[in-house]
Amino acid sequence: PNTHMIRNKTGSTALSKADASLYRSGVGMLPYLVKYSRSDIANPVCKLSKVLDCSTKTVFKEFPRMIKYVLDTKVLGLKISPKIQDSSKPWELVCYSDSNYAEYSDTRRSVSGYVLLVQGVPVSWRFKANKLVTLSGTEAEYIVLSEAVKEVMFVVQLLNSMCVKYQLPVTVRVDNAGAMFMSKNINTSSRTKHVDVRTKY
Repeated sequence: PNTHMIRNKTGSTALSKADASLYRSGVGMLPYLVKYSRSDIANPVCKLSKVLDCSTKTVFKEFPRMIKYVLDTKVLGLKISPKIQDSSKPWELVCYSDSNYAEYSDTRRSVSGYVLLVQGVPVSWRFKANKLVTLSGTEAEYIVLSEAVKEVMFVVQLLNSMCVKYQLPVTVRVDNAGAMFMSKNINTSSRTKHVDVRTKY
């Protein structure tokens, strides 16, 4: 917690060539685990990967901790099963979105993510740094809310093509009052006009 991965730009705390090679090869194998079996380590792997080319001794200390966690929890797993209900009832879709404002101290970009649940089962999720540098937490939350709604629209079209009935309206949850207000109101103020221009699609 509270460990920020900052790229080494001065060279004062640079790793040796052997340690740097070990770090790159070790972190390089972790995305395979994230993709196929260990989605719980997506966040730390993202942070470790951010400094592959300019890693420091402080960052290198975090790498063995990550490997130890993976080995210690290899017998654990997530049990994912849909909600038990009448098959004749329409499916329930719920999407959760969240953003961490200005997470990266070197680029000041926010980290955003969402997860879409169908019948209580996560079927689509995303976690990445925003392409834009947002000026407020509300703007960061609103941008990821926009991305989450796009994903909901795609899944709805997919369910329609398979003739699967689903509940309407689809619930999309966000934990920011400003983002909720902006999503419910068409009119924009002078302070949020730039957000409206950026997120139109």
